[in-house]
Amino acid sequence: MSAAATSRVHVQYDSLERQHDTARLGMWVFLGSESLLFAGLFALYAAYRFAYPVEFHAASAHANLVIGTINTYILLTSSLTMALAIHATRRGRRRETVAFLAATIAFGLGFDVLKIVEYAGHLAEGLAPGDYYAFTALPAHGVVLYVTLYYLLTGLHALHVTGGVCVLVWLALRAQRGDFTPQSHIALELGGLYWHLVDLVWIFLWPLLYLIR
Repeated sequence: MSAAATSRVHVQYDSLERQHDTARLGMWVFLGSESLLFAGLFALYAAYRFAYPVEFHAASAHANLVIGTINTYILLTSSLTMALAIHATRRGRRRETVAFLAATIAFGLGFDVLKIVEYAGHLAEGLAPGDYYAFTALPAHGVVLYVTLYYLLTGLHALHVTGGVCVLVWLALRAQRGDFTPQSHIALELGGLYWHLVDLVWIFLWPLLYLIR
């Protein structure tokens, strides 16, 4: 598919600019719904933490701060490389665009790998959600709520990261084909917005689950 083909105006729009504005609006509505989803889960976590402060304090001490912090730096760096990919496209530098997208993909995969390592460590200790909780060092009452919410929040976020990586692979393939031009790269722009939201959600999760004790 050529750049000209991807830049065509669909029949329901009178200009390419109007078409792109509609796409941006749709993405912002989607991002708003995603934000509401995580905001509700954050509120649920806060309510249970208020109800079980001692248990949540004890359980949060077992969160892997090292991996959590490394993953924070990984996602922050990935936001930078995503922004650089868009900047390279605006300057007509296709190879740089592909390279920065590849770097962003690598960071996303690295995040998921570290999250799997972190999960494996917790499960080996018996820190499992719900009825699977078997951590003998702490009683299940209250603590299992923290553990369950931890897996729910981080697992849902990891799914969003994985989905974002799939989108980035698609964008990188399109960039390699030359589908994007300095004047028309709306798909890349929208993919960047989604990736930045994924990173932003983690910025809230990191202190909530790893730093606040």
